[in-house]
Amino acid sequence: MPATHSFDIDTPAGTGTDTTLVVGQAHPGMAGVTAVDYLVRHLDATQLGHLSPAELPGIAPFEEGTPRHHSRFYTLDSTDLTVLVEELFIPVTSARPYTDALIEWIDEQAIEEVVVLHGVPFPHGPDEHEVFHVSTPGFHEARLVDVEIPPLKGGFLDGVVGELVTHSLDEAGSEIGVFVTPTHPPGPDVDAALKLLDALTTVYGFEVDETELRELGEQFEQYYEQLANRMASIAEESDSLGSHDYPEDRMYM
Repeated sequence: MPATHSFDIDTPAGTGTDTTLVVGQAHPGMAGVTAVDYLVRHLDATQLGHLSPAELPGIAPFEEGTPRHHSRFYTLDSTDLTVLVEELFIPVTSARPYTDALIEWIDEQAIEEVVVLHGVPFPHGPDEHEVFHVSTPGFHEARLVDVEIPPLKGGFLDGVVGELVTHSLDEAGSEIGVFVTPTHPPGPDVDAALKLLDALTTVYGFEVDETELRELGEQFEQYYEQLANRMASIAEESDSLGSHDYPEDRMYM
């Protein structure tokens, strides 16, 4: 029989949550988790608790020598949003038990809607660097009628996101909206994170100073440009490499 995994969510009694949960996970490109992590760092945020896997190997992120839980819940004090910063990659095989634990917590907290910030490394042209949505009719009617976020034309959502969306279709649970944007692995794709942040702040009517994230994005852009130039130079100088065309879009690097 395949191994099963269980997940525990620890949020102490007496802590309040809001009516909307925003989820940012660790996916190729890291756009979603980068966006929500930036929110909790640059707005007044209160940590509620954390999520722990019983069987998956854990990670211990740290900064300036101080460790933290990899999966953390926060309330954003100036908004009606609760945020899940998920730095642990959840494999597809563990998506069902993970989502079951998260949905149980969502129901206990009486959360009415879920927003997932989702970066996906799918092929796209220069004019397709934008945010799309996949949403239930109730979410669309409540949040998206007056904003210009086009629907994603076709495809499928798998893993945790697919489980959350499927649950919203099968059960009388929370409405859900997934904001999807193309990303460039390995990441973090700061430009994609900025697009997701812009979509979220537009839909929910709050502001966050994006200066620091934009500066970081410029640094990454310079780095990848220098890397591409270096690779092209090596190819030109080495006869053994032959003739290679190096794409400008770093998702193909």
